[in-house]
Amino acid sequence: MASEFELDRRRFLGSGLALAAGGVAACSSLQGERRFDTVLRGGSVLDGSGAAAFEADIAVRGERIAAIGSFDAASAARVIDARGLCVAPGFVDIHTHSDRTIFEWPGADSRVRQGCTTEVTGNCGSSAAPRDPRALDEDDQGRAPTWTDVRSYAAAWEANDAALNHALLVGHGSLRRSVMGDVDRAATEDELALMVRRLELALEQGAIGLSSGLEYVPGIYTPAAELERLARSVAAKGGLYASHMRSEEEHLLDAVRETIDIGRKTGVRVQVSHLKAAGRPNWGSQDAALELLENARAEGLDVLADAYPYTAYSTTLTILLEAWSREGGAEEIAKRLADPAARARMLREVGPHVQRDPGGFELVVISSVASPALQECLGKSLAQIAELWSVEPAEAYLRLLEGARAEVSYVGHGMSAENVERVLAHPLVMIGSDGRSMAPTGSAADDRPHPRSYGTFPRVLGHYCRERKLFDLPTAVRKMTSMPAERARLSDRGRIAPGAFADLVVFDAATVTDVATFDDPQRYPRGILHVLVNGQPVVERGAPTGARPGRWLASV
Repeated sequence: MASEFELDRRRFLGSGLALAAGGVAACSSLQGERRFDTVLRGGSVLDGSGAAAFEADIAVRGERIAAIGSFDAASAARVIDARGLCVAPGFVDIHTHSDRTIFEWPGADSRVRQGCTTEVTGNCGSSAAPRDPRALDEDDQGRAPTWTDVRSYAAAWEANDAALNHALLVGHGSLRRSVMGDVDRAATEDELALMVRRLELALEQGAIGLSSGLEYVPGIYTPAAELERLARSVAAKGGLYASHMRSEEEHLLDAVRETIDIGRKTGVRVQVSHLKAAGRPNWGSQDAALELLENARAEGLDVLADAYPYTAYSTTLTILLEAWSREGGAEEIAKRLADPAARARMLREVGPHVQRDPGGFELVVISSVASPALQECLGKSLAQIAELWSVEPAEAYLRLLEGARAEVSYVGHGMSAENVERVLAHPLVMIGSDGRSMAPTGSAADDRPHPRSYGTFPRVLGHYCRERKLFDLPTAVRKMTSMPAERARLSDRGRIAPGAFADLVVFDAATVTDVATFDDPQRYPRGILHVLVNGQPVVERGAPTGARPGRWLASV
């Protein structure tokens, strides 16, 4: 008997095929008239539904797909020859962190050059808005905030222009910090009521839901009851609750249960962020975590997940500290490092933590550090840094935090290749990069970021689809287009059909591949030839055009 999820999928496939067939029938006679801005001719169309590809021309007028059929060159001002190539909806990245970086890199080269046309940001409990107007954001480098709430953030985003579309989740951590700071206690009733009011205002102003980051400060100090209270407001608006869960390591299964239970108690739609079993001792939990999702779906709960196609994650180095030592943020961490007793305790605790996840100091590789004097550490593991400094790895870890005022990021090589494949192939899992819009210029020029910001979608198409054959091409495209677009309730995105927005990517299925590596991560992929956002080319013949037609996508 087909599952509810499979029945929903079949209904979507049927409707998508009907739309495509209707477009062909209605428009096949439109010959010889210049009625369109652009025609993509002769491509193998993967409409995003998961259905088999079909050969057709796609006609674009303004921001939308006007027709699908057969048209001669004279019918459009611009013709893109897609013969021998695939044409798919632009990729929708359900999990990114570009809500601040887009202001430095509005061209979003790392995203559009891999075919991404829409990002959902504000993940892992941290969002650019809303924020306390009395507090300076560290990302503003001391400048006064230009926005406070979601409405003013959206205005700043639109004034900045961007090459791709953007939707925002409200970060629970940002919300909590704005009300009560980074403290280790439950919220009072008044504080919780204020969080609820600020969340509901953000949703009214266009945010599409709520995210949590329960391994980070202040999410780590948050009881489930607080999340449930907020999730009820999200559910009332039909929004999404996306969670970086309380554990992705030894307590993974308890964390999945907690996340599902929030959906069960509140009715909110639940998205498990970057599902993984990190740390060798925990790899055996991966199948059980997937089974928990399957059981929740069978129960009727609206729970899905996303994942990125890599065996390493990336995050802030402070996550390897225990919760007590992170209270209050970077300034308080620095004070504890200067206190002999607190420092000794931190030194004792970090080794066992690293052994649990990712599995050893040699697997913790520094990707960015906010100190010119410590740039020699980029690309080196904590084990290598310890050898360079002639100290124990745990001591090297603390010295690195001290020297950079706790502003250090790392790549953790903590997952198994088999588990990554198992998760990516699962029908309840879509693709999300956990990366960000950027380019190898400005403040990122000397960093060694995770390659996912540059290579996620080509890696799925090339390595996992073409080479590893985890899934067929229509399924791969669906996991990167209609599935995340529907999850975020982005109207008329993630599919190719008459009337849909003309977010389109043209790629060579035989050659598309990621080029970014962990050693050389800021490299653009091969095989992505053309990308259109809202009908305008942002990539032509593999190179960015400089156009910035992206739109702010508010909740509907």
